Amino acid sequence: MIKFLVEVVGFVQTARYDEGDLVAHVQLDWPEGGGVMFGSHKPNQPWNVEPGTAGIYVVSNHVDEVYERVRASGAQILREPDGTDYGSREFGFVDPEGNKWSVGTYAGEPARSSEQA
Repeated sequence: MIKFLVEVVGFVQTARYDEGDLVAHVQLDWPEGGGVMFGSHKPNQPWNVEPGTAGIYVVSNHVDEVYERVRASGAQILREPDGTDYGSREFGFVDPEGNKWSVGTYAGEPARSSEQA
């Protein structure tokens, strides 16, 4: 999956630490800011989820470019690029492990200051 996320989706591998045949920790940065961190599936560990059960949203100003790379890879497309009622352009796909990803232009609302909370 790391190879797919780097070579197809466009993440940049910043760090990787292995434990034998397992990935203890990998950091993939998104070129436009932010990133994801994860490791190999380790059953019976307290911080563990089954592969294929995650849903991740990535903010990008290059939705159509990412879509074209993902589509060309043969990955399953869940949603073609389209606009939303809240002003985002988004598409969705499934990675090689079955996790669902959405890539869109909606970057969220600005954080409220402590005075506004």
